[in-house]
Amino acid sequence: MKNNLNADGISVNWIAFVIYLMLMTLLCSLGFWQLDRAEQKRQFLQQQQQGMLAAPVNLNQHDSEQAIQRYQSVQLTGHYDDEHSFLIDNQIVEGHPGYFVLTPFILQAQSGAVLVNRGWLPLTESRQTLPDVSIKQPVTKIHGRINEFPKVGIQLQGAEIPTETWPAIVQIIDSRLLADKLGYLLSDFQIELDADQPAGYLRRWMIAATIPPEKHQAYAVQWFGLALTLTVLFIWISFKKYRE
Repeated sequence: MKNNLNADGISVNWIAFVIYLMLMTLLCSLGFWQLDRAEQKRQFLQQQQQGMLAAPVNLNQHDSEQAIQRYQSVQLTGHYDDEHSFLIDNQIVEGHPGYFVLTPFILQAQSGAVLVNRGWLPLTESRQTLPDVSIKQPVTKIHGRINEFPKVGIQLQGAEIPTETWPAIVQIIDSRLLADKLGYLLSDFQIELDADQPAGYLRRWMIAATIPPEKHQAYAVQWFGLALTLTVLFIWISFKKYRE
């Protein structure tokens, strides 16, 4: 059987072949990207598990050069800086807007403090009226777990700058910036106060939501499946045109 394709036909076939290669490259890249994400999630979940199973740390006796794991339990001795609390704005719990209340806890016999997340409070009827987050009874010892500061999807310019009044409202925590405002050192992590500890609010601490590795693998199979389907269709259509 002779190949009756003219010059224009050959040009069209080459264009189709280039498009096929581009689509194959894209689909395979997406598949390998999902496999890479699956491996990252495995490592992330392993770090979480290690932190939760690690022995509790006494921050008052902790060496700053020793690593602290996320979600690791800690205990602290000292006192709250009750006059200087921060309200992290735009925190949604069960569909309701509100604040996370972070208050510095000054460590006994230490030169700095750590921000303690005392929990969530709903937004008041007027944003001009801030909730009373003062601590009624002195607290000298607390328990909690280490975590990163709450994050937002889109960071607006100036979101890390707190308001002048106290409690100060802020949307994103920058520990160095807040340390300058307070006049003493702050750790670059927060302590999520345990639910049984006093001077707290609504506390439903969870492991950071994450897509499980198995789902990323399923996505990868889908992308590779599309690449295989594309290859089969390309070969079938090319063979059919050749026979015609």
